[in-house]
Amino acid sequence: MNQKILVINGPNLNLLGTREKEKYGQSSLEDIKNKCKSHSKKIGLELDFKQSNVEGEIVNFIQESRKNYSGIIINAGGYTHTSVAILDALLAVKKPTIELHITNIYKREDFRHKSLISKAANGIICGLGVDGYIMALDGIKKIINNEN
Repeated sequence: MNQKILVINGPNLNLLGTREKEKYGQSSLEDIKNKCKSHSKKIGLELDFKQSNVEGEIVNFIQESRKNYSGIIINAGGYTHTSVAILDALLAVKKPTIELHITNIYKREDFRHKSLISKAANGIICGLGVDGYIMALDGIKKIINNEN
């Protein structure tokens, strides 16, 4: 049976492909979703891919993951640096989690250097562009299968 993974994307990631292409590249969120779905099939994962600009909806996605998912990959966007609520939800569900960022948050503005959600993450991928999503899928698979 395939393990099911939830990929959560936060605010403004719905604008990928049109937003700050020099930082985020040409791929749309739909392009990334399609690449992730294809890769997840190859490695034996089922995938749900969600996006919201609303903090409470992201918290709901996380809370709803308790029964149906083996792990979470989250690109919380700007909420990475501000949301205690998302951190608390991740800590409460106790699912293997990878925090993901398309850009290297440590090469950006000082306020982006602090992630509130890292405490709940098994691993962090940042600065590798949209390929980070594929790396996160491979990583969460290894974590779930205790291959680390």
